[in-house]
Amino acid sequence: SSMSFFKAFVNLHRNDISLHLISLAWRSFSIICMTGCFSVLSVCVCVHRRLFIFRRNWRTFVDYTTQSGSGVGGGSMSIWMCICLSECLLTVFLSLSPWLPQLQSHVLSLLSLSLTVKFVNCGQGGLVQFECSNPSDFHIEADGVVYALRPLTASTLRAVPLVIVARDETNQQQWQTQVRLTPPIGQSQQVPLSQGLQEIWFPSRQTDSSSVGQLKRMKRDWVIPPINVPENSRGEFPQDLVRIRSDNDKNRSLRYSVTGPGADQPPTGIFIIHPISGELSVMKPLDREHISNFHLRAHAVDLNGNQVESPIDIVINVIDMNDNRPEFIHQIWNGTIPEGSKPGTFVMTVTSVDKDDPKTANGMLRYKIVSQNPESPTSNMFTINNKTGGIITVAAGLDREKVPQYTLIIQATDMEGNPMYGLSNTATAVIKVTDINDNPPEFTAETFFGEVPENRVNVIVANLTVTDKDQPNTPAWNTVYKITGGDPTGRFSVPTDPTTNEGLVTVVKPIDYEISRTYVLTVVAVNEVSLARGIHSPRQSTATVSIRVIDVNESPNFEPNPKLIKLEEGMQPESALTTFTAQDPDRFMQQTIRYTRLSDPANWLRIDPNTGHITTIAVLDRESPYVKDNMYSATFLASDSGIPPASGTGTLQIFLLDINDNAPHVYPQETEMCEKPEPNGFNITALDGDLSPNAGPFAFELANRPSDVRRNWTITRLSGDFAQLSLKIGFLESGIYEIPIIITDSGNLPMSNTSYLRVKVCQCDHNGDCTDQQHIVAAGLGTGAIIAILLCIIILLILVLLFVVWMKRRDKERQAKQLLIDPEDDVRDNILKYDEEGGGEEDQDYDLSQLQQPDTIEPDAIKPVGIRRMDERPLHPEPQYPIRSAAPHPGDIGDFINEGLKAADNDPTAPPYDSLLVFDYEGSGSTAGSLSSLNSSSSGGDQDYDYLNDWGPRFRKLADMYGGSDD
Repeated sequence: SSMSFFKAFVNLHRNDISLHLISLAWRSFSIICMTGCFSVLSVCVCVHRRLFIFRRNWRTFVDYTTQSGSGVGGGSMSIWMCICLSECLLTVFLSLSPWLPQLQSHVLSLLSLSLTVKFVNCGQGGLVQFECSNPSDFHIEADGVVYALRPLTASTLRAVPLVIVARDETNQQQWQTQVRLTPPIGQSQQVPLSQGLQEIWFPSRQTDSSSVGQLKRMKRDWVIPPINVPENSRGEFPQDLVRIRSDNDKNRSLRYSVTGPGADQPPTGIFIIHPISGELSVMKPLDREHISNFHLRAHAVDLNGNQVESPIDIVINVIDMNDNRPEFIHQIWNGTIPEGSKPGTFVMTVTSVDKDDPKTANGMLRYKIVSQNPESPTSNMFTINNKTGGIITVAAGLDREKVPQYTLIIQATDMEGNPMYGLSNTATAVIKVTDINDNPPEFTAETFFGEVPENRVNVIVANLTVTDKDQPNTPAWNTVYKITGGDPTGRFSVPTDPTTNEGLVTVVKPIDYEISRTYVLTVVAVNEVSLARGIHSPRQSTATVSIRVIDVNESPNFEPNPKLIKLEEGMQPESALTTFTAQDPDRFMQQTIRYTRLSDPANWLRIDPNTGHITTIAVLDRESPYVKDNMYSATFLASDSGIPPASGTGTLQIFLLDINDNAPHVYPQETEMCEKPEPNGFNITALDGDLSPNAGPFAFELANRPSDVRRNWTITRLSGDFAQLSLKIGFLESGIYEIPIIITDSGNLPMSNTSYLRVKVCQCDHNGDCTDQQHIVAAGLGTGAIIAILLCIIILLILVLLFVVWMKRRDKERQAKQLLIDPEDDVRDNILKYDEEGGGEEDQDYDLSQLQQPDTIEPDAIKPVGIRRMDERPLHPEPQYPIRSAAPHPGDIGDFINEGLKAADNDPTAPPYDSLLVFDYEGSGSTAGSLSSLNSSSSGGDQDYDYLNDWGPRFRKLADMYGGSDD
């Protein structure tokens, strides 16, 4: 009653320091009275055990007084000593008085009055006001310290969460946090315990007192039996499993906890333990297929968090329930089995899995066949091993040609196949009956016919068709054709068409109609693989092929081809060589053969068109460029008279034997040497177009003429093919010397020839090389080249001279034109001569001949004087005016003008300048207006003629007349 009064009194007057002193004095008096019956020894023991409570409560009290606005000054030291003494005595009393637990709880909760809520303003600096969600039980100060306004039980603390709101007074922005409240440390509560719950005790510890230094010896950890929890539990949660106990909780307060997956590790929240009672509970249904077991560790600590017991391992096994159906790995299973298989032949294995525990009946599966489609020849062609799922045959009669495929419905059931309690699922097994070679190929006809022209190869003669009931495009269906008779020489083959499986009778070697007109082949058809055991080839697997050969016009054949003959060269024209004929293989056709020359490179031969007799038309020369390795080849054509005609070619090869028909000549033909040669000789040889023995060895000899050859030169034979030409004198002037050398070969009837060796003698340097111009000419240019160069130079000079003359002439003409007239006033190009027209219809009495040019009047056309008009020009001989040259010299211009002036003065026919000249009369009554109407001054006065200035100098005067001003 006194404690209740004290708490109420403090709640009403918590800010008054005098009330604190009174409450502390009252508490001290009450404690002293209750502890008077205990001995000093008990006090000492209790102080030793509960010293930590004293320290904590001391700090709590200091915080409490500080938050209440009271300070601890130097004048209140006696009060604080009283508080310390009373706290120590109270602690000892409560520890030694188990019959007063409620009093201890009230006192400890009273001393634990506050907690601090901190708020971080992130540097904003605004004023923050705190509010709590339960102002009737708690109060929060401006600095964040939360106080309890009344005693609270553990159930009350866990029932309603405490929410703290921080509000900014400037912008009214607010934040909130939640405070988790737990009973204060040291408070012992009466927790209701579940009845009949299995308890798990921590293994006890024993101390070996005989050990020196108080060494502790611990018992071996107990083996905790696993805890079995059924999966998919539908009971209420949390569901208690076991109770964790320690023998140390009899004399102190302990706190229990568990760690591990399912507790404080993912997945969290599955298992929890009551910290005081140690009851371990599961919070939700478990799934064995997800996690089959949990390994937790249980811990026991005192109120200070010190480990009291060694952690123990707790294994929680999730008990399997039949909550999963069997699942086939594949919904459709494919298998094969050869047709004709015997009963007991393995087909395939189907597999199903169950997520339940395979060690229990929940995961033990059994298989069975539900249905078979089609049910032919029986409804039970297959069976299945109910444990392994292996499918085998149980009946004979599998025939792919009748039933190519079976479909089975397979059922898998757990609970060892119990149809009442087990869960089932189905899958489909598709079994294909594979083909074996139990059907041989059979020809569609006994005899096949075909025909082929002779001498044709790679030609299809006939198509052989077969039927085979086996599966197409398999080795048991693919057919191989073999010729077993009628073709001893192997002229035919029968390959297989891969698409149609037909046999293609093909000619692989030429067939001669003259040898055999028909062929009868025996062909056998088999498969790529052998027939199944017990199956034999029927008679229909063999057929006959009759082939008729068609005669065609064949080409004549030369025999032999090519034909080789040997002849000596030098045969004269019209010499008979040989007869080259061809044979016509068409013995049953009466035909004639004609021969023509197809290729004759040297044009040496001629062939008779009827007999094939070959003669020469030119001399055969082995040294001809058309002869290669002494062999000359010519090709001839033989054509028959068939329809259409056929032709064949033959080659005649003539091996020409050498005769001595070529004289030798010196080699090299040119050489050079120094004026003072050292050495003074050089080697020469001879070339002969003939072959040995008509060539070397050669005989060399200097000719007798000119006489200075033998005087200056000498020749010495070195071998059969080489000789040395030496200079007898020590010095020879530079120049070109032609030395005649007589060379004779060694043929039967030897041939001699005088060859000229051209020796160029030149001045040499110390190295023996020519240095004069003749050496350069001899080494580079010949006489013809030098003459060509000179001609080119002369032609070039003539062209340059002509160009210069033309340029001077052009300059003279330009100067002459400038002296005669000004180019701007030159209007000669505008003076045109036209025909004159006669008078009009009323002017028929006039002589129109006067309108003609004077130089065109003939003498006999002159009229009498009496009928001539008075204004006509008198008919007198015209004076001879001087003729101006085409290109007069500028100095003759003045003479030309003077001569023209004299001729005009002496001309009696020249009219005076002021006389009236009548040029034409066209009559009267013209519809045209008078020419006087062409008044240029009035008609064109308003027209702009300035554009005439742009037409050039010849229109400049006209522009001045019409385009100028009135002046």
